[in-house]
Amino acid sequence: MTPLITPADRIFVAGHRGMAGSAICRALHRKGYHNLLMVSHSELDLADGTAVQRWFDQHHPTVVVLAAAKVGGIQANNTYPADFLLDNLKIQTNVIETAWRAGVRRLLFLGSSCIYPKFAEQPIKEEALLTGPLEPTNEWYAIAKITGLKLCEALRKQHGFDAISLMPTNLYGPGDNYHQENSHVLPALIRRFYEAAEANASSVTCWGSGTPLREFLHADDLGEACVFALEHWQPGPDEPPFLNVGTGVDLRIRELAEAVAYATGYTGTIHWDTSKPDGTPKKQLDVSHMANLGWRARIPLADGLASTVALFREQLSLHLARV
Repeated sequence: MTPLITPADRIFVAGHRGMAGSAICRALHRKGYHNLLMVSHSELDLADGTAVQRWFDQHHPTVVVLAAAKVGGIQANNTYPADFLLDNLKIQTNVIETAWRAGVRRLLFLGSSCIYPKFAEQPIKEEALLTGPLEPTNEWYAIAKITGLKLCEALRKQHGFDAISLMPTNLYGPGDNYHQENSHVLPALIRRFYEAAEANASSVTCWGSGTPLREFLHADDLGEACVFALEHWQPGPDEPPFLNVGTGVDLRIRELAEAVAYATGYTGTIHWDTSKPDGTPKKQLDVSHMANLGWRARIPLADGLASTVALFREQLSLHLARV
């Protein structure tokens, strides 16, 4: 199968410093793609359409990977709904439309599994999109992502623009956000249990009941999936131009907390604050389409968790050494 991109392509990775974007850059480098275009937020605000147009005029990318987004956990989404909707709509529209108008040959938009209905049939197939109400705790982010996906689909349908989209499940790994207020569940647990272990705390309290089921994908697996899709996936005329990316395996948040406690060396008691929201009760992706194309996730959760905790320790030690 002839790859749909080549090492000669000028590949713009928008959001290259984020967890997903940096993993995609690492995967591209591993596959021999070194002609990457990267720009920081301080150099280019993707929410500024005029600036985005100017940057494309100057750098002429031939392939675009849109991994840039405003992201956060349940608390951040609940607190700043307008920010999550507006910022992501601007970023997506500016990059996707400008790429199309600039004659970019191929674009990959990175969405999220939160686009699917809260009570979608499990495991969730791509066809479940727009068949029911969203999870209220992150609907603003989800609506933005749905809009980006549909914009890619519309440009493909009306103008033949080669835009594809991938919908990853919950990510973790290098470059994750461990902020106390706006991190996602797994990095939040890593920080909480690590600090509890260091303080020899007798107990740790976690949000919710611990019963929801979640699926977790290592960022480097996502990076490999993105390069695979860019190289080999061309949707047929009657196929939706977006695919799920995940492991196809989920576990309860309670089990995840226990695994994180083990990885961080915490041996105290875990309490669950049921006054806090659980979010979607189960969210497992059907990843059969990617599997049929020839791609599967390779990093087991136990291995990925151990390496992520080790990296968190290393980064924290370096930070403390500089203080």
